Amino acid sequence: MEVDSSSFGDPSRVWVSWLGVSCHSFAEARADYYGGGSPNVSADDFDRLVTRALRRIPRRFRRRLENVVLVVEKEPARPGLLGLYQGRPLTHRSVSESFAFPDRITIYQGPHERLARNLNELEEMVSETVWHEIAHYFGMDEARVRRAERRRSVRLR
Repeated sequence: MEVDSSSFGDPSRVWVSWLGVSCHSFAEARADYYGGGSPNVSADDFDRLVTRALRRIPRRFRRRLENVVLVVEKEPARPGLLGLYQGRPLTHRSVSESFAFPDRITIYQGPHERLARNLNELEEMVSETVWHEIAHYFGMDEARVRRAERRRSVRLR
Protein backbone atom coordinates (compact mmCIF):
# COMPACT_ATOMS: atom_id res chain seq x y z
CA MET A 1 0.00 0.00 0.00
CA GLU A 2 1.43 3.36 -0.93
CA VAL A 3 0.93 6.27 1.42
CA ASP A 4 1.43 9.99 1.17
CA SER A 5 5.18 10.53 1.12
CA SER A 6 5.26 14.33 1.10
CA SER A 7 6.92 14.48 4.50
CA PHE A 8 9.76 12.26 3.28
CA GLY A 9 10.70 14.40 0.28
CA ASP A 10 9.85 13.94 -3.33
CA PRO A 11 10.26 11.56 -5.22
CA SER A 12 10.13 9.11 -2.31
CA ARG A 13 7.86 6.15 -2.34
CA VAL A 14 6.95 4.82 1.08
CA TRP A 15 5.40 1.53 2.15
CA VAL A 16 3.80 1.24 5.53
CA SER A 17 3.01 -2.40 4.87
CA TRP A 18 4.81 -4.12 2.03
CA LEU A 19 3.05 -7.45 2.32
CA GLY A 20 0.08 -6.36 0.21
CA VAL A 21 2.10 -5.06 -2.74
CA SER A 22 1.80 -7.17 -5.87
CA CYS A 23 4.86 -7.79 -8.00
CA HIS A 24 3.64 -9.94 -10.88
CA SER A 25 4.12 -7.42 -13.70
CA PHE A 26 7.89 -7.07 -13.29
CA ALA A 27 8.29 -10.26 -15.35
CA GLU A 28 6.68 -8.41 -18.25
CA ALA A 29 9.13 -5.52 -17.87
CA ARG A 30 12.03 -7.97 -17.79
CA ALA A 31 10.77 -9.65 -20.96
CA ASP A 32 10.69 -6.26 -22.73
CA TYR A 33 14.30 -5.51 -21.86
CA TYR A 34 16.73 -6.73 -24.54
CA GLY A 35 19.70 -4.38 -24.57
CA GLY A 36 22.91 -4.17 -22.59
CA GLY A 37 24.04 -1.24 -20.50
CA SER A 38 22.46 0.16 -17.39
CA PRO A 39 18.79 -0.71 -17.05
CA ASN A 40 16.40 2.12 -16.34
CA VAL A 41 13.11 0.95 -14.91
CA SER A 42 10.04 2.89 -13.93
CA ALA A 43 9.45 3.81 -10.32
CA ASP A 44 6.68 1.20 -10.11
CA ASP A 45 8.92 -1.54 -11.50
CA PHE A 46 11.70 -0.64 -9.07
CA ASP A 47 9.17 -0.74 -6.21
CA ARG A 48 8.24 -4.25 -7.36
CA LEU A 49 11.91 -5.25 -7.30
CA VAL A 50 12.15 -4.10 -3.70
CA THR A 51 8.97 -5.99 -2.83
CA ARG A 52 10.37 -9.16 -4.39
CA ALA A 53 13.59 -8.67 -2.43
CA LEU A 54 11.60 -8.39 0.82
CA ARG A 55 9.78 -11.60 0.01
CA ARG A 56 13.14 -13.36 -0.40
CA ILE A 57 13.98 -12.63 3.24
CA PRO A 58 13.31 -15.83 5.22
CA ARG A 59 9.87 -15.85 6.83
CA ARG A 60 11.30 -16.22 10.35
CA PHE A 61 12.97 -12.81 9.93
CA ARG A 62 10.08 -11.14 8.09
CA ARG A 63 7.81 -11.98 11.03
CA ARG A 64 10.12 -10.06 13.35
CA LEU A 65 10.06 -6.86 11.27
CA GLU A 66 7.99 -4.41 13.28
CA ASN A 67 7.67 -0.65 13.21
CA VAL A 68 9.79 -0.34 10.05
CA VAL A 69 9.08 1.94 7.11
CA LEU A 70 10.61 1.09 3.77
CA VAL A 71 11.30 4.08 1.52
CA VAL A 72 12.50 4.11 -2.08
CA GLU A 73 14.19 7.30 -3.24
CA LYS A 74 15.76 8.14 -6.56
CA GLU A 75 19.16 9.36 -5.27
CA PRO A 76 21.01 9.39 -1.94
CA ALA A 77 22.09 12.62 -0.25
CA ARG A 78 25.60 11.16 0.04
CA PRO A 79 27.13 9.58 -3.07
CA GLY A 80 28.01 5.90 -2.94
CA LEU A 81 25.01 4.68 -0.94
CA LEU A 82 22.76 1.92 -2.26
CA GLY A 83 20.66 1.79 0.90
CA LEU A 84 20.50 3.22 4.39
CA TYR A 85 19.13 1.96 7.70
CA GLN A 86 18.10 4.65 10.18
CA GLY A 87 16.76 3.64 13.54
CA ARG A 88 17.41 1.73 16.71
CA PRO A 89 18.47 -1.87 16.03
CA LEU A 90 16.30 -4.59 17.50
CA THR A 91 19.14 -5.73 19.78
CA HIS A 92 19.23 -2.30 21.47
CA ARG A 93 15.53 -2.16 22.30
CA SER A 94 13.81 -2.98 25.55
CA VAL A 95 10.35 -4.38 26.21
CA SER A 96 9.82 -1.56 28.70
CA GLU A 97 10.12 1.12 26.02
CA SER A 98 6.95 2.93 25.11
CA PHE A 99 6.05 4.41 21.74
CA ALA A 100 8.86 4.82 19.21
CA PHE A 101 8.90 6.28 15.73
CA PRO A 102 9.38 3.69 13.00
CA ASP A 103 12.83 2.73 11.84
CA ARG A 104 13.50 3.66 8.24
CA ILE A 105 15.14 1.62 5.50
CA THR A 106 15.83 3.60 2.34
CA ILE A 107 16.71 1.95 -0.97
CA TYR A 108 18.15 4.25 -3.67
CA GLN A 109 17.06 3.55 -7.24
CA GLY A 110 19.58 5.63 -9.22
CA PRO A 111 22.82 4.05 -7.95
CA HIS A 112 21.40 0.56 -8.45
CA GLU A 113 20.49 1.34 -12.05
CA ARG A 114 23.91 2.81 -12.80
CA LEU A 115 25.81 -0.14 -11.30
CA ALA A 116 23.73 -2.94 -12.82
CA ARG A 117 24.44 -4.14 -16.35
CA ASN A 118 21.05 -5.76 -16.94
CA LEU A 119 17.73 -6.39 -15.23
CA ASN A 120 18.79 -9.67 -13.67
CA GLU A 121 21.80 -8.01 -12.09
CA LEU A 122 19.62 -5.08 -10.96
CA GLU A 123 17.19 -7.46 -9.26
CA GLU A 124 20.01 -9.33 -7.52
CA MET A 125 21.67 -6.09 -6.39
CA VAL A 126 18.41 -4.74 -4.95
CA SER A 127 17.88 -8.03 -3.14
CA GLU A 128 21.36 -7.86 -1.62
CA THR A 129 20.85 -4.26 -0.52
CA VAL A 130 17.50 -4.99 1.12
CA TRP A 131 19.06 -7.99 2.92
CA HIS A 132 21.99 -5.80 4.04
CA GLU A 133 19.78 -3.06 5.50
CA ILE A 134 17.49 -5.55 7.25
CA ALA A 135 20.58 -7.13 8.81
CA HIS A 136 21.33 -3.72 10.37
CA TYR A 137 17.77 -3.64 11.73
CA PHE A 138 18.51 -6.93 13.49
CA GLY A 139 21.56 -5.40 15.15
CA MET A 140 24.44 -6.43 12.92
CA ASP A 141 27.18 -3.82 12.54
CA GLU A 142 28.86 -3.26 9.17
CA ALA A 143 31.67 -5.79 9.79
CA ARG A 144 29.23 -8.54 10.80
CA VAL A 145 26.98 -7.78 7.83
CA ARG A 146 29.95 -8.04 5.45
CA ARG A 147 31.03 -11.39 6.95
CA ALA A 148 27.47 -12.70 6.70
CA GLU A 149 27.25 -11.51 3.08
CA ARG A 150 30.40 -13.44 2.21
CA ARG A 151 29.02 -16.61 3.81
CA ARG A 152 25.66 -16.05 2.13
CA SER A 153 27.17 -15.58 -1.33
CA VAL A 154 29.13 -18.83 -1.01
CA ARG A 155 26.00 -20.67 0.14
CA LEU A 156 23.86 -19.27 -2.70
CA ARG A 157 26.29 -20.32 -5.45
